[in-house]
Amino acid sequence: MTTLDDWTRLAAEITPRTEVFIDGKYRSAATGATFDSINPATGELIASVASADATDVDAAVASGREAFESGVWSRTSPAHRKRVLRALSDLVMERSEELALLDSMDMGKLVSEAHTVDVPSAAELFAYYGEAVDKQSGEIAPTEPGNLALVTREPLGVIGAVTPWNFPLDLAVWKLAPALAAGNSVVLKPAEQAPLSSIRLAELAVEAGLPEGVLNVVPGLGPTAGEALGRHPDVDVIAFTGSTDTGKRFLRYAADSNAKQVWLEMGGKSPNLVFADADLDAAVDKAIFGAFYNQGAVCSSNSRLMLHESIAEEFLAELVKRTASVRPGNPLDPASTLGALVDESHTARVVGFIDRARADGDILTGGTRETVDGRGCFVAPTIVANLPSTAELITDEVFGPVLAVQTFADEAQAIAMANDTIYGLAASVWTRDLSRAHRVSAALRAGTVSVNTVDALSAQTPFGGFKQSGFGRDLSLHALDKYTGLKTTWIAL
Repeated sequence: MTTLDDWTRLAAEITPRTEVFIDGKYRSAATGATFDSINPATGELIASVASADATDVDAAVASGREAFESGVWSRTSPAHRKRVLRALSDLVMERSEELALLDSMDMGKLVSEAHTVDVPSAAELFAYYGEAVDKQSGEIAPTEPGNLALVTREPLGVIGAVTPWNFPLDLAVWKLAPALAAGNSVVLKPAEQAPLSSIRLAELAVEAGLPEGVLNVVPGLGPTAGEALGRHPDVDVIAFTGSTDTGKRFLRYAADSNAKQVWLEMGGKSPNLVFADADLDAAVDKAIFGAFYNQGAVCSSNSRLMLHESIAEEFLAELVKRTASVRPGNPLDPASTLGALVDESHTARVVGFIDRARADGDILTGGTRETVDGRGCFVAPTIVANLPSTAELITDEVFGPVLAVQTFADEAQAIAMANDTIYGLAASVWTRDLSRAHRVSAALRAGTVSVNTVDALSAQTPFGGFKQSGFGRDLSLHALDKYTGLKTTWIAL
């Protein structure tokens, strides 16, 4: 697919699945209720999606529990699970255009990015964890002679995965791939703003050979399906990615029910520190990418740009100049450089942040809501400077294409400013000084520090944060740990 016409034609041919997926089959929600999936780039109805509630969640959890206890997946060999996950990886790539379109239409992201980044990433993760699972081994603990202590890892049971709308397919797979590889059953509750690719993925999983009941998908609203999953007494783990406020609710749900494990990956307000000796040309380009990629709807978005005062004027002039090339456009057009925000409510929230910032600082570019062909939830890339340290654009996660700029006088001040936040998800440091790179990286309270780049991640490295960004870790072999439990078998010989 290379042109707008190609993508538009294929989009018209797709009829998305919209039902609840339980025990390997699609079905309507128990109440028959639905909610609308609206294309935010056009305002048009894509489909009416089944709205699951507690009854549907009960059925999904029961299906997952039955599958787990039967051993149809949980007690199969790692080699078998590898073959199924590799097959699912292949199917995701075979359906890459369809899956990319579902995410683009559902939440407004550029289809070119979904097709070249999100879908291949999801496929890679199924392959990665499939390949990893038969290479994990247990331990023999040191004991007194005449005893043998075996330490093994076992799947935990039924995992409740609650995933966000900004990378609907990819972030769902961040949870699904390691949880399934470890032998668990999963009940997935995708964000109601963008559930379509997750619903389709469930069908592909069964086609790849995943037994019925091992993966169930319950699209629905947070206060109904989400809360029911969080409070369910037969769910062993909640794996959540989303806002900090919602993450805290899942901790309360767990405390009020069965004290289930809860793994949280939440918000961020990540700083991007540029020192005077940095490669400024590269830093400008990456500052644009770090702030505006995926319309700024990235939990680790580098939404705070911190510049050494000696380079601030020069840097900002070039930054504003280059940002002019990032303009809202039709998400199905490969030439577009910025997509739509997910819905009207979120667009109004982002615009509210910008409007209030006019009283606190100076808008250097952007600051407006825009349309494409007279419609859609679009916001121009916005850069705001001269803000006080207490301004909400400095302290609060916007989750939109808004970049707040600060300046610092020296290294100590830069570190103090960067760490002056409730979040601790990511940070970037730009310098040619190797010693400074190590000093500053060590001093920053962030789960990932990218040096001379922004928002670096891979399947091989853990992703997660500190403070109110949460304590979960996605990606890497470490993610397998949270979906297994350690078991000691002590044998007296």
